[in-house]
Amino acid sequence: MSITAADVNKLRQMTGAGMMDCKKALTEAEGDFEAAVDILRKAGQKVAAKRADNETNEGVVLVALNADHSNGKLIALACETEPVSKVADFNNLAKTIIDTAAASHAPSAHDLLAEPLADGRSVEGHIIELTGKIGEKITLAAYENVTAEKVVSYIHSNNKIGVLVAFENVQGVDVSEVGKDIAMQITAMKPVALDKDGVDSETIEREIEIGKDQARQEGKPEAMLEKIAVGKLEKFYKEQTLLNQQFVKDSSITIRQLLEQTQKGLTISSFKRIALV
Repeated sequence: MSITAADVNKLRQMTGAGMMDCKKALTEAEGDFEAAVDILRKAGQKVAAKRADNETNEGVVLVALNADHSNGKLIALACETEPVSKVADFNNLAKTIIDTAAASHAPSAHDLLAEPLADGRSVEGHIIELTGKIGEKITLAAYENVTAEKVVSYIHSNNKIGVLVAFENVQGVDVSEVGKDIAMQITAMKPVALDKDGVDSETIEREIEIGKDQARQEGKPEAMLEKIAVGKLEKFYKEQTLLNQQFVKDSSITIRQLLEQTQKGLTISSFKRIALV
């Protein structure tokens, strides 16, 4: 049967795929639109499989807060190249995904990918479809879901880094300004944990070994290496854990002291930072 330009355009409107891809799919499906849509989706799966090992360092990070700012969600929709991160279809899908996360309260990325969108197909299905349409790897690179008394969010100006900070014991104080300052500090300083008891054992062991090796190269006696390394570990905690870091805007105080100055007993229960790099 002959495939008309109107048929091709109809399929293009249905799927957003390119004209040539639509014509090829309709020809293969012998004019059956449902079969042609399936062919285009399978093409997306093939592209996704072929490009599975490709790096995705570009994309967009989006945030959603609920009405009383007691919950925040962050997503990173990633792609391979910067031009794709500017494409309307890519950004529209990212917006749809963060809206879906906000509405569904999906507890994990796996659950979010399985959430159905308006047409009944899953978030993952739409990502695969867009992968086939655009021709490069697209992935939900990160998803964070934070609940607290107050959650403050921050998206960096390049839209590739996002932070959520969870505050407790707010006692009615407006923490939006101090929260933004702390979120910006997290963006820049990349703390590995909230406090030293949140640093994993593997990191501690690595830092101790690095400290020993540095002391050894400085000619320190073998018997002193452990003590020196532990001292260096304390410096690591001050530099790499959020509550012990010096406040970037006022190096005379730590983040822990900043919280206490803002409101006695104010605490941070957790923070999340996602970045496309």
